[in-house]
Amino acid sequence: MRARFPGLMNGIRAVFFDLGGTLFSNVQIPIVCMPVLAEAASRLGLERGLADIGHAFVEATRETNANYVNRPFYLHRDLFLDTTRRLLASLGREECEEFSQWFYRAQRAVMIRQMVLRDDCLETLEVLRSRGLGLSIVSNIDDDYLEPMTRNLGLRSYFDHWISSEAAGSCKPDPGIFHFALQKVGCGPEEVIFVGDSRVHDIQGARAVGMRSVLITEEGGVSHLDDEHFLAQPDHVIDALCELPELVGVQGEGSGTREE
Repeated sequence: MRARFPGLMNGIRAVFFDLGGTLFSNVQIPIVCMPVLAEAASRLGLERGLADIGHAFVEATRETNANYVNRPFYLHRDLFLDTTRRLLASLGREECEEFSQWFYRAQRAVMIRQMVLRDDCLETLEVLRSRGLGLSIVSNIDDDYLEPMTRNLGLRSYFDHWISSEAAGSCKPDPGIFHFALQKVGCGPEEVIFVGDSRVHDIQGARAVGMRSVLITEEGGVSHLDDEHFLAQPDHVIDALCELPELVGVQGEGSGTREE
């Protein structure tokens, strides 16, 4: 059983959110990116198209992220281009800068244009703001992703800050990006709760600097960085963003519970 957390959110002044996998679902990403992968397979002359490139791209992403996760800072663009180089090698293709640059631009464009917020996202943010809480996005993407994405998703009126790893010069779970965000809002770590989908980036990083944490989970939406060997434990686990207002608003005995 998950333990009760009496008064878990007492003293909270701000809520920090991860973006991808949190405000919008990871389950969307393969669907949104499928046309780009199909065109990539065509450009590479793969006989079985998506059947050849889909699994290879997932594995290349997983392997590249494992090599990057302990770096205190990197650009998302460099992470993606290295993933593409690994993908080409796994498919027996020579490295091609023209293809890599096209793939990056095409994937970025479709993510910015077509991702959709979780159904309960805006209503949840509205309730949290109505309770006087400061809200910030803290994301491991570059400015050329975060700026248009927050605009296209209609998030800007709900948040006080949207902070990229590029602006912070630090990538989660490195503590630098969390301290950068804390300075922006003028809060101590004990006054902030971090909501994210990755035990590695979000839960580990937030807990290391003294923030309380909430992990959002969904079937089929597990972060590509997480596995059963990673033991970072959140203070609480939710299935939907709409659970947050009650969780944050609880005072004293009777905080939310859930089995684990």
